Amino acid sequence: MSLLWPDSEFGRFETSVSRLFDDFIKDFNNAKRSGGALKTNSRGHRIPPLDVHENEKEFLINAELPGVTKEQIKLDVREGSLFISGETKQEEKYKEANTHIQERLYGAFSRTVTLPRNVKTEEISAKFENGILEVKIPKEDKPSGMRIDIK
Repeated sequence: MSLLWPDSEFGRFETSVSRLFDDFIKDFNNAKRSGGALKTNSRGHRIPPLDVHENEKEFLINAELPGVTKEQIKLDVREGSLFISGETKQEEKYKEANTHIQERLYGAFSRTVTLPRNVKTEEISAKFENGILEVKIPKEDKPSGMRIDIK
């Protein structure tokens, strides 16, 4: 807050900027504490973190899904997008127990990745190992566009 112009427009502006900066620092510290990993979509589903890589032949997507089994993952391609979804549930043996600390997350997760036009969707493959889902998306050999001659 400004000591020189507390009731002026500049003082109110300075107070607003200070609040924005304070909120930014608070959000940054919260993200740092949680590793920045806890994100949810509009339906409340967890959004798994992922990496997307590209080389000359394919796109590679690696989604981090710790504590998930292969059977709990649903992978679909439709409407030009790749959909990764599933649900994890707490083991039954712990439901009646007194839980002192619970930091593992349970419930639905989902992530949607829009695919480029130059991919062979029918040749997409996936494997799941050590909590990482790896999806290989081959590229088309031919260019996705074409030249049009003007007459």
